[in-house]
Amino acid sequence: MSTQKTQNTVSNGVFSSKLGFILASVGSAVGIGNIWMFPYRVGQYGGAAFLIPYFLFVILFGFVGLSGEFAFGRLTGTGPIGSYDYAMKSKKKKGGSILGAFPLFGSLGIAIGYAIIVGWVLRSIFGSISGTLFEQESETFFTQMTGPFGSMPWHITVIIITFLILAFGAASNIEKVNKIMMPTFFILFLIIAISVAFMPGASKGYEYLLVFQWEYLLKPETWIMAMGQAFFSLSITGSGMIIYGSYLSKKENIIYSSGMTALLDTCAALVSGFAIIPAVFVFGLNPQAGPPLMFITLPKVFSQMDAQVPYLGRIFAILFFISVFFAGITSLVNMFEVCSEAVQQKLKLNRTFSVALVAGIVLLVGLFIEYEPFMSKWMDIITIYIVPIGAVLGAIMIYWVLDRKILNQELQQGRNKPISKLFYITAKYIYVFLAIIIVILGIVYGGIG
Repeated sequence: MSTQKTQNTVSNGVFSSKLGFILASVGSAVGIGNIWMFPYRVGQYGGAAFLIPYFLFVILFGFVGLSGEFAFGRLTGTGPIGSYDYAMKSKKKKGGSILGAFPLFGSLGIAIGYAIIVGWVLRSIFGSISGTLFEQESETFFTQMTGPFGSMPWHITVIIITFLILAFGAASNIEKVNKIMMPTFFILFLIIAISVAFMPGASKGYEYLLVFQWEYLLKPETWIMAMGQAFFSLSITGSGMIIYGSYLSKKENIIYSSGMTALLDTCAALVSGFAIIPAVFVFGLNPQAGPPLMFITLPKVFSQMDAQVPYLGRIFAILFFISVFFAGITSLVNMFEVCSEAVQQKLKLNRTFSVALVAGIVLLVGLFIEYEPFMSKWMDIITIYIVPIGAVLGAIMIYWVLDRKILNQELQQGRNKPISKLFYITAKYIYVFLAIIIVILGIVYGGIG
């Protein structure tokens, strides 16, 4: 089987630089889960002790998981449908396109729920600027915007912004947006983290995050949750990173780029923890996970800051929600792009109409699940079942179906040192096995990522 790319009917360009590709990949990986889940889990499962298995899994999944998806996409020059079809045909088998549709629908499903959540974030930005976020209880503000059709203008605005980023270009526009948004994300969160460090009582937050509770390493749940957090944080879904890999130049070192993506994603999770948790402890509030932390607990923190020093809380709230908005939009761009590229390839539609079709579907379905209990149920189904199974399919396609010589040639592009046999042993027998375990444990625990 030739290692030439599949014959695409469209060309969406390539990333112009290594930095642009890495920042785009980090933008996809850094999402709202890094912000509202990671800090809580660190404290809940042993503080700094949790970081030991978390770092180990990040290294493993970044090394073979991200590298495999990037290489698969660059090899085929297309998304999951075309890539899976390529792998199956390399074994003279059919059905690859059908299997590739599964992770594609996972990306579409996440995009539908994610657009709603990012809409809440956008509304919170304007609530922070206008002061309406502080004029009522945060629970009331949250209930109002998460009711049935409770956030339509903001939800629609988020989808329009994502459409405009992607409609008139793929790789180049994705690269430009992430070169602005991701550095800004880190800068804003660093400003918050440094400022919070000087507040009385912040030390309790650092204890929550950094004190080693070694006994937690003996608990299976610590390793399970660390594995799930690492896996989903890196956005290994069998689709999104494949499409970004398809826009990667042949001269780039995939394994190096995977390592940098994993490193920066981990830094984003850590800096968000150091910004959020100490601030929560300063005011004696509960660092719970999920939407309540971001939309109820933290607004209470900002409100109390405002009461102590006029406009201080408002400034912090604006910085925080803008940072989260950037993280959300860059992830949403990746989800839209996976689906839009598939529409271009399979329906032979032009770029703008393809993105518009995806945007329309995301909006049409999303409007009817804006009510928070509906949205949560939707996201549970997508993230517990569809996305993890899609990730397993991707792992199997890359390391069990695709010919190893073809994959090795692709991974070797841009590298001087040969890839060791240990890489493939780890990928085939450890990574794929753990991906399957993640699916099973996610169902058992009702979600681990």
